[in-house]
Amino acid sequence: MPASRGGRVHEASIHRHASSFPPRSLLPRPRLTTRLTLSSAESLRGVEVEKCRKEIREIRDQFFESQKKYFDYNRTSPIADEAKLNLKRDVPNYPKYQLSQETIDYLKQPTFNIWHWEPNEMLSLLEHMYYELGLVQEWNINPITLKRWLLCVQENYRNNPFHNFRHCFCVSQMMYGVINLCKLTESIPLCDLGILLTSAVCHDLDHPGYNNAYQVNARTELAIRYNDISPLENHHCAVAFRILSNPECNIFRNVSETIFRDIRAGMIQLILATDMARHNEILEAFKSRVDNFDFHNDEHLTSLKMILIKCCDISNEVRPMEISEPWLDCLLEEYFNQSDREKLEGLPVAPFMDRDKVTKPSAQIGFLKFVLIPMFSALSKTFPQIEPIMVKPLIDAREHYERMQEDMENGRKKAENAAAT
Repeated sequence: MPASRGGRVHEASIHRHASSFPPRSLLPRPRLTTRLTLSSAESLRGVEVEKCRKEIREIRDQFFESQKKYFDYNRTSPIADEAKLNLKRDVPNYPKYQLSQETIDYLKQPTFNIWHWEPNEMLSLLEHMYYELGLVQEWNINPITLKRWLLCVQENYRNNPFHNFRHCFCVSQMMYGVINLCKLTESIPLCDLGILLTSAVCHDLDHPGYNNAYQVNARTELAIRYNDISPLENHHCAVAFRILSNPECNIFRNVSETIFRDIRAGMIQLILATDMARHNEILEAFKSRVDNFDFHNDEHLTSLKMILIKCCDISNEVRPMEISEPWLDCLLEEYFNQSDREKLEGLPVAPFMDRDKVTKPSAQIGFLKFVLIPMFSALSKTFPQIEPIMVKPLIDAREHYERMQEDMENGRKKAENAAAT
């Protein structure tokens, strides 16, 4: 425990992380009532945290200097950006936050605004989830090990426009919200809930910002290593368990070998399920079981868990428009970065990623209509309580983008008529 800093309690400021945020004009104003309170008696000053992270980076660089060949996963990125599989040694605590009851309750809601929280606050919120669900006790996790693991996870998310640590937190918070909304603690074993949450935390580790299609077409090291089969998802799994291979970051260190094997198998299965190339296969398997769903049937339960992580992974449109639309801007920026590179390299370009062809409505209407709404509707047959809270917002979002598309089309026609006269 850090030495006392005088026992004074003050509020932690809410900052936007420049590399993870959309333009300032797109963000809602912070709700001051949902801010965290920092207990300085149990914390480090911000400058000490930054010093700690600098030391971590130095340790990482020294340890992996002789192993750089393992990290050139994507030839579009420099080695320095790849060497992220690092050991955490002698890592002091990041600041300890005490959550207000309002924040604790708000964290369980699908409408939770993920744009209001700075990185250290997101770490504390993730830490709270493990305590509140009883996972710290279930797996006998050392509290310092949990902190080290979360810090290491954060370090291994890159500063991509979309696939970054804030996206990790967004997906994890939605999983936590679904667990509470659907009262999954009453129907799913606690270890399985832990596998769900931990898979959400790890599901995009070290994402390079270029999707599987690019990896395969560009014949990157990842595509070669995994034989073109879900190269990114396999990589995310590998990074997750490389982190856990360090005893000081291994939150499963105190579970039995049998339980660890089950956890590992479950996490790999769920993270691989986030590959959208398998979407129809996974959804149809779940729909075939949903009318007679049996929580005591292992195949049914596995199918449900795969649907749950898929839903959480692509759940942005479930949130209010002022929260979800900035995410779309971030996603399109990442898509455009990829398509620009594909054009330069003479590789195939997907129309939905081409800045010269795609618009916000064209990007979302089909995705909402054919992917999101059918999948969440199928889930609502098992959990009817999500219908008004999750399915209805998706329908509203589709109608919003349909109106936007109509307005854009009308504007185009007016411009053409004006040019013709």
